[in-house]
Amino acid sequence: MSFGDPNNPYGPPPQQPPTAPGYGYPQQPPAGPPPQGYGFPQQPAYPGYPGGNMLPQTMPGLMVTARVLLYIVAAVQIIIGIIAVFSAATLNDVSNAGEDTFGSNDFSDIGQAGAGVILVLALLFLGLAGLSITLGVKFSRGGQGIRITTMIYGILGALFGFLILIGAADAGSSAGLVWALLWIGFGGIMAAAMIAPSGAAWFSRPRY
Repeated sequence: MSFGDPNNPYGPPPQQPPTAPGYGYPQQPPAGPPPQGYGFPQQPAYPGYPGGNMLPQTMPGLMVTARVLLYIVAAVQIIIGIIAVFSAATLNDVSNAGEDTFGSNDFSDIGQAGAGVILVLALLFLGLAGLSITLGVKFSRGGQGIRITTMIYGILGALFGFLILIGAADAGSSAGLVWALLWIGFGGIMAAAMIAPSGAAWFSRPRY
């Protein structure tokens, strides 16, 4: 038996042909972080919401304008409410003084009734001021309820402005016309901001 015999048990083992990639032992992955895109789902901007990276992440400009207008309206309503409270108190004091001096009379009764009406209007304006501030604050975290409430609030404000406009036109009051146009503009912008697609998308975004 010669050394060149392939069946020689004492000779060197025969050379094995190299294995093709993909057969035999598994290939070791390269060092470093695994490549993204293969077996690793991409994380959206808002986890759990497909397409969340397309949702608005900052408040739209029209929404910011509506929010500022709500705060301005609230400030005006607070001023009117405070003035009305002091007016009601003053009118009530004058009526009481007249009743103490001249006894019960029609003028004192009318004054006290007028003070009560003015006080109710003052409380109404102060309550609306609280609503305006609440809506403005809730723009950041509020949902569709805040959007619908603000839209209705703006529409009612615009209608109130139209009523003032009609009255001012009949009376020929330039100050009333300016006041009416301001209310119409403010209310229209608030309602438009809530109706716009950007407003609907903002209040529909996911929150955590």
